[in-house]
Amino acid sequence: MLLPAAAAAAAAAVARAASRVAPFSPVRRISSLKVPWKRDPTLDAAILRDRRFRQASRLVREVLLSPGRRLLFRYLTKRRERIKLPVRVPTFLKRYPTLLSVSPPPKPVAFPSPQLLAFLDFASRLYELHAPLLASRLAKLLMISSTRALPVTKIASAKRDFGLPDDFLVGLVPRYPGLFRLLGDPGPDASGNAFLLLVDWDDKLAKSAIELKADKEADVVGIRPRPNFTVKMPKGFYLKKEMREWVRDWLELPYISPYADASGLHPASPEAEKRFIGVLHELLSLTVDRRMALPIIGKFCEEYRLPNAFANAFTRHPGIFYVSLKGGIKTAILREAYDEKGELVDRDPMLELKERFVAIMEEGYKEYLEDLKRKREALQKEREDGGHKDAKVALQIDDQLEGEGHSEASEG
Repeated sequence: MLLPAAAAAAAAAVARAASRVAPFSPVRRISSLKVPWKRDPTLDAAILRDRRFRQASRLVREVLLSPGRRLLFRYLTKRRERIKLPVRVPTFLKRYPTLLSVSPPPKPVAFPSPQLLAFLDFASRLYELHAPLLASRLAKLLMISSTRALPVTKIASAKRDFGLPDDFLVGLVPRYPGLFRLLGDPGPDASGNAFLLLVDWDDKLAKSAIELKADKEADVVGIRPRPNFTVKMPKGFYLKKEMREWVRDWLELPYISPYADASGLHPASPEAEKRFIGVLHELLSLTVDRRMALPIIGKFCEEYRLPNAFANAFTRHPGIFYVSLKGGIKTAILREAYDEKGELVDRDPMLELKERFVAIMEEGYKEYLEDLKRKREALQKEREDGGHKDAKVALQIDDQLEGEGHSEASEG
């Protein structure tokens, strides 16, 4: 595949950067630079806020991916561990009744609730509205790859991180034959042996988030600043003098686009580190939440030429990234994308999907609490009228359930 003049110019910039390795050769090896990890409660809270959403979406997906969107309830309950649900499935659905409906015995079946069906219709319209954005995002992922191609299984494993629909292979890819070509058999669930190839290089897409930010500033002030990383050190975090000097010299190096050919760079050079961090920065910039689980990033090591110890880079650059240990998995977060309250600064259009889904959950949870309140009042009235011991015990149990419900709300 022939690259256009702009891509060739980018490759030439990489070559010029490689020729400047000598002045930085006395600096210690990058692998020997150690930076302590420091917890960031604000960014950790951003992970925890999505916990209930992730659990609910995994549960709902089990039903939506079943034939006819119907699944025997006993089968659904057996999948609790696989979807990492902290409570029993009936308990979870009792707290969020607007997600799934369940038919009566003897063979109860789980199926989408009316609210969930309305959400699915909204999701279809949103995917249609932002199809050009999602296509360009998918093309960028292919352009970063050294082979201009990615295995379909790897794309499918990260499709929700990038806001891609479940049926992106049949609903999105065929609409852009000038960008994509599917090679091989992806299988019914995108687990087959297939690759998605980039058909034609697009210069307009071959710009990273950092370069686009520099262009935007140029439009405002009339002078284009040099593209570089935004370093935003957390409060109370200080680097040792040796590391501060290394970072200072490293930031002075020319920025290397993740879309440029970097095969001429020495793997242990600061220039290679700059390009490598640029790839990670761009990858997180393309996600909906500007964050991604480390195991998912690791799937792209071969195509993106990431070193085996790529995870160390996130802690080596604490002013650019943060690694959260919450949620039972390590998650890399783009620090500049969040404000001091842990809220996203630049909102992705596909975030509307999550917000609509969470609104359905909150609607159901409100119904759950109101039902608890009615039961409590009924039991209280029964106790006052009859003074039954059993009613008093039941009241205490329901009070505990209500307290548990408030605890769930604060955690989720």
